[in-house]
Amino acid sequence: MIVNTAAVLTISDSAFQEQREDLSGPAVVRELKAAGFEVKHAAVLADERDQIQKELIASCAVVRLVVTVGGSGIASRDVTPEATMAVVEKVIEGIAERMRMVGASKTPLAALSRGVCGTRGEALILNLPGSPKAAVESLQAVIDILPHALDLLSGKTAHPE
Repeated sequence: MIVNTAAVLTISDSAFQEQREDLSGPAVVRELKAAGFEVKHAAVLADERDQIQKELIASCAVVRLVVTVGGSGIASRDVTPEATMAVVEKVIEGIAERMRMVGASKTPLAALSRGVCGTRGEALILNLPGSPKAAVESLQAVIDILPHALDLLSGKTAHPE
């Protein structure tokens, strides 16, 4: 069995500047590990599009799943979706739609999330909201389909009989 590897990138000016503790990234790491992912890398980045893009590209070269946490709202510094769109090859609208649909059943604020999901090579990039609760709930909404998506990206496209 191939272990799916992951990186978690927290995108937050205040956490990057150590003005607040990053609670979201570690919560997502715990959730991924509980689902059987091997988290090989975690980092905190500022809301800087170029820096985010570089880290996404570098992470996709070494892990199968790159999860970003934060920077996906509508504030002026929220640029994670734009950075993601600049580096992905295919957009998987359904995954982001599912996260928002499940989130909307819990809070109307889910409609403000602009997170996207896409592929780069054999890696998947997934944008989660910045709050610990919303990040974990969004991940939980799609965690069961991520291994199948990663299988498809690695060429395992045979359908079971």
